[in-house]
Amino acid sequence: MNKSLKKLVMAALFAALSCVATYIIKIPTPGTGGYIHPGDAIVILSGVFLGPVYGLFAGGIGSALSDLIGGYFIYVPITFVIKGLIAFASGFVFQKFGKDRVSKQITVALCGIIDIVLVALGYFVCEIPIYTLAGAAASIPANIIQGVSGLIIASILYPLLSPAIKPIIEND
Repeated sequence: MNKSLKKLVMAALFAALSCVATYIIKIPTPGTGGYIHPGDAIVILSGVFLGPVYGLFAGGIGSALSDLIGGYFIYVPITFVIKGLIAFASGFVFQKFGKDRVSKQITVALCGIIDIVLVALGYFVCEIPIYTLAGAAASIPANIIQGVSGLIIASILYPLLSPAIKPIIEND
């Protein structure tokens, strides 16, 4: 199986994992109608393992599918863009700075910080026309917690998954 086909299959797998991790495992956030979930960790790792472009589609499609299945229809395009950008940025930053074992782990944490910023800022901006400025601002703390959970989970999962995933993607 050639390298691009392997990446495509892995992207589909990461999209499915992102959807399931977002939809199945959730903690409701009071007052926002949203929830905290481990899906962001999968979005971050999709960029890290698959690179910016494949990661963008895996993270964006998987997260958007979760919103679609969950009935959050208005959020489907918003989530696709925000989560896709998170995976793209994670893939780009990891390719640029993740050179050795230690820097890779630090870079995954940096990708988690990018997640925090993009989730909090992205949903805030997109929610202003939906909920007003005050309503959008009310979701910022929950979105920051969401991002922090993504950072922590991705940082834990990266060294555990890397030995299994890297050889699949990199070998022809």
